[in-house]
Amino acid sequence: MTNNEEFEKILENIDENGPEPQEEPERQYYFIKKARALVKKMSEELGRPLISSVTTFGCQMNARDSEKLIGILEKIGYVMTEDEHADFVIYNTCTVRENANQRVYGRLGALNSMKKKNPHMLIGLCGCMMQEPEVVEKLKKSYRFVDLIFGTHNIFKFAELIYTRLISERMVIDIWKDTDKIVENLPVDRKYPFKSGVNIMFGCNNFCSYCIVPYVRGRERSRKPMDIIREIEKLVADGVVEVMLLGQNVNSYGKNLEDPITFAQLLEQMGYNLTRVAVECNGKIVPKKHLAETLTTDGDVLEVVSFVGGG
Repeated sequence: MTNNEEFEKILENIDENGPEPQEEPERQYYFIKKARALVKKMSEELGRPLISSVTTFGCQMNARDSEKLIGILEKIGYVMTEDEHADFVIYNTCTVRENANQRVYGRLGALNSMKKKNPHMLIGLCGCMMQEPEVVEKLKKSYRFVDLIFGTHNIFKFAELIYTRLISERMVIDIWKDTDKIVENLPVDRKYPFKSGVNIMFGCNNFCSYCIVPYVRGRERSRKPMDIIREIEKLVADGVVEVMLLGQNVNSYGKNLEDPITFAQLLEQMGYNLTRVAVECNGKIVPKKHLAETLTTDGDVLEVVSFVGGG
């Protein structure tokens, strides 16, 4: 994403009173500006900034998604906190194990008590758990105080969904079964100044009998190499020395691109002054100091061999 000054210049050119743009990410820039005006008005009425908290359950993919949520929230005008006594609380959920779902339901009970004391409080749920139809039905019936529910495929619509909730004052539910859409150049707030996750692909086509990932993260879709490289260039320019490449099944990277390339070929193009590159594959992190030329797999763990370059 561009730096803050560049982003503000982009927003200056957005006509918030004009028609909604149909192309992304311009459409989300439009809703960021629209939502910002509403948040500013609410803040002025309360006499203080609006506070938001994002809690992440689960894997590094979820952690990276939460950085995207926080980036959008900050651009809209929320001040972030780790305290759930906030004006807008978001749970980015995981559904790998049943107790993960139960943890969320339990914590929602506590949030309901807070909301009764603070009627303007908003509660949002997103992530893998929301991709399960039975979960959404349960929330609709038994947790009517939740304001916003969306899944893993349309996180890029977060600003639009926030605006919809702010003007409608009703529960907003937007769950996509799958998507082939990847939206670039949206705000991200990096948790650490020296390292960052970088999504290289999303989803999985394997449909292993024990794994829910293809059902909640969808089919494989790879980012274009130049989009990945441009993101890493900006991170390096901003002082990042460690990058974790993220994907449910990174050894399948590039197969669905218009001009297919392999993961090894992607790595060959990443000739940056990084002290550490790590790979996450099926939840397992494989760190390596050097970039790889060829790849092999051993079960679910990606092995990186034949090192090139220095670091």
